[in-house]
Amino acid sequence: MSNPLQELQKQGQSVWYDNIDRAQLQSGQYQKILTEMGIVGVTSNPSIFGKSISSGHAYDEQIAQLLKEGKDTSAVYENVVIQDIRTVADLLRPVFERTQGQDGYVSLEVSPDLSHDTEGTLSEARRFWKMVERPNLMIKIPATPEGIPAIKQAISEGISVNVTLIFSLDSYRAVADAYLSGLEERNGGGEDISKIASVASFFVSRVDTLVDQLLENKIKATSDASEQQKLKALEGKAAIANARLVYQEFKRIFGSPRYESLKHAGANLQRPLWASTSTKNPAYRDVLYAEELVGPNTVDTMPLETIENFHDHGNVSVTIEKDIQGAKATFTALEEVGIHYEQVTQQLLDEGVKKFADAFHQLFNDIKGKQQGIKEGQKTN
Repeated sequence: MSNPLQELQKQGQSVWYDNIDRAQLQSGQYQKILTEMGIVGVTSNPSIFGKSISSGHAYDEQIAQLLKEGKDTSAVYENVVIQDIRTVADLLRPVFERTQGQDGYVSLEVSPDLSHDTEGTLSEARRFWKMVERPNLMIKIPATPEGIPAIKQAISEGISVNVTLIFSLDSYRAVADAYLSGLEERNGGGEDISKIASVASFFVSRVDTLVDQLLENKIKATSDASEQQKLKALEGKAAIANARLVYQEFKRIFGSPRYESLKHAGANLQRPLWASTSTKNPAYRDVLYAEELVGPNTVDTMPLETIENFHDHGNVSVTIEKDIQGAKATFTALEEVGIHYEQVTQQLLDEGVKKFADAFHQLFNDIKGKQQGIKEGQKTN
C-alpha cells in the first residue's frame, strides 16, 4: 500500500517528527515511527521536553545520578536534553548521509529567556553546538529582532540554524537575508559554506486560531446578516494564504542572482518549514494544513497524531502554489474588516515567545519535582 507521507517526498517535501521522548526511544517505538512512516528529521522545543520528562519515569535514573553528582537544575536539564538530542542525531545519521545533508537533522532550541538577547543567544548556540558535536544538529533561534543578528552570526560561524517563530512576510524576509548575509560573510573569509544547513520555521495553525477568534468577535458584534456571512467566509483562510505567500517570497529570494552566486560556492537552500500544522479547530479537516502546503523544497514538521492521520488518509498533490491571487485577496479582505496583518503577526510572535518561555520554566519545575521525589525516595530507602 502507498504511504502518503512517502508520497510527499516525491513532491519534494520532507516530513520531520515534532517530538522527542525517551520512553519511545527506549521501547523502540521512536525508531519504528521514523522508519515505517518515512520521517526524515526531528524537531523539539521546551514544551516537548517538558511533557517527556514529566510523564513516566524514563529520565529518573539519569536525574538521580546527576543529583548524586551535585548538579543543579540547569545542569540536569542540559544533560538529559543533550543525551536525547545526541541519541536522535545518531539515529538520523544514515538519513543525513543518504540525502547528502539535506535531511536527517534534529533541532535543539536555545533558552526562550534569551529571545531578546542577541549575545546570550549566540553564546548558548555556540555552547550547544560544541556540546552535541553532531553535524546533523540544528540550533533553534527565534525570529525576534534580537534573534536576527544572532542567526546571521551563527551561520557565519558554520552553525546550522532552524529559525523558529516566524509569522509574517517581513520577518521571513529578514530571516532569509540573515542567512544569506551569514553565508556571504563566511564565504568572503574563504571558509566552506557547503556544510551549513538552515530551515525557516513558519508557524501555520496559530494564525487561523487568532484570526478566526477576531472574526468571531466581529460576527457577534453585528446583527447584519450579510456582514456576518462576509466575516464567516474568511474563517480558516488566513494561515494557508500566509504560508503560500511566504513560499512565493522563498522562490523569489532563492531564485535571485544573490543566492545563485552563493550556490556556486556550495550554499544550500534555506527551506521553508511549516510548523504548527496540527489542526486546532475540530471543525477543520484534521490534515488540512498538511494537505494544503505541499510543494518542492519544503519541510513539514508534524506531531505524532498528524503523522498518523496523514499516513491514514492524507491526499498528496502540489498545493502550495494554488490560488496565489486568492491568498492576496484574503488579506485585503481582512484589512477591510479591520483585522490588520502587522498587528496579528506581532501578537503571535509576542505570544509565541511567552508560550515557549512559560513551557521552559514549567520544564524546570518538572525537573525540580523529579529531583525532590528522588531525594525523598532515597531517604526512605
